[in-house]
Amino acid sequence: MSAKPEHYDVIRKPVITEKATMASEHGAVVFEVAMEANKPQIKAAVESLFGVKVKAVNTVITKGKTKRFRGRPGRRKDVKKAYVTLEEGNTIDVSTGL
Repeated sequence: MSAKPEHYDVIRKPVITEKATMASEHGAVVFEVAMEANKPQIKAAVESLFGVKVKAVNTVITKGKTKRFRGRPGRRKDVKKAYVTLEEGNTIDVSTGL
């Protein structure tokens, strides 16, 4: 299987936070994904890029916070995250990179 360029457009980067680390202990990996990506696209991208079997994909959209930039109010961008649950025996080491 060759990795198509559109798979790299779907998956932006892995999310490495306390919550994501706790999820990885239960066989889930967290990725930041494109806002327009749907669950079947995310599943296909993860399976082809990392060569693993995906059991389930859960998505969440985090709304961007209003913050102040140089004294003026601005807004951070909205982020879509995918919690990808892997089949038993499959692992992805996100600390090494693609």
